[in-house]
Amino acid sequence: MQNFPVALSLCSQYDETQLNIRVGEALDACGWAPVRSDKILLKPNLIRAVPLACTHPLIVKAAASWLLDHGVHITIADSPGFGTARGVSKAIGMDEALRPLGLPIREMDTPVPVKVGEKEGHGEIFWGVSRLVLESDALLSLPKVKAHGMMRLSLAVKNMFGTVCGLRKALAHTLEGQSTRMFASCILALYRALPPTAALLDAVTAMHVTGPVRGKPCPLGLIVAAADALAADSAMYAALKVSPEAIPLWFEAQQAGMPLAFPQNLQYPLLAPDDLHLPDFSLPKRLDDVSFRPHRLFFSICRRMWYAMRD
Repeated sequence: MQNFPVALSLCSQYDETQLNIRVGEALDACGWAPVRSDKILLKPNLIRAVPLACTHPLIVKAAASWLLDHGVHITIADSPGFGTARGVSKAIGMDEALRPLGLPIREMDTPVPVKVGEKEGHGEIFWGVSRLVLESDALLSLPKVKAHGMMRLSLAVKNMFGTVCGLRKALAHTLEGQSTRMFASCILALYRALPPTAALLDAVTAMHVTGPVRGKPCPLGLIVAAADALAADSAMYAALKVSPEAIPLWFEAQQAGMPLAFPQNLQYPLLAPDDLHLPDFSLPKRLDDVSFRPHRLFFSICRRMWYAMRD
């Protein structure tokens, strides 16, 4: 295959002027060319009202501004693990950041069954994905780069699990969480079933040691952009010098022979991973159980209801 462009751009801080330049530079360089008047859904990570755990509001604003300049129609939506998209976005300042653009945050609602696999003896596996997503012409995954207790590292492809509506995510953990490999395979199938998904990774200040909520800040000073989410992830893996065997999603993608899971199939119009001198990024040594067994499912439902009432 022809080498696929991934743009790596240095950005030392969340300064709006600097971000507008660097985000625009990265999106221009990666070759993503959204079609004028297309409907594009932006999917930030709004897991919980913890700023470090979420995509920075100014990253989302810079990406939205770039897209508006290209004449597309934008929707911004998520389905947080705790609370509502509106509540989390307000708490971390994303509401305020996007107000000048006239872009509200929407909830991932109206689930539509999407096939993500088959389970031996149990038939096909379907997850309930928001109609907002499926009716879009293209998607832009806007993850926070962070360590993850179950997947070890959470990037653009993992971020798209948030297109599954509400409590259906917890149910997916319960039903398809018998093994980490099975769950990773389902997430990859979801990514392939969605409309074309570009990515812009927020690694200006990443989260390491643990995650996805309670980790520690790691100033990587980096933005990564690609017209395909898996390509952006593969470049980030290479930049962090991790091995495929350590990252379930990456390992499964390579086992499936997906070309963009192999860094040798990527090209770098700005900086290459070997050009970077990143600080040490610590990942969990042991992975937590992916499964939400009945008691975890019950507590997940209670937590979600509690946060939703507070919002």
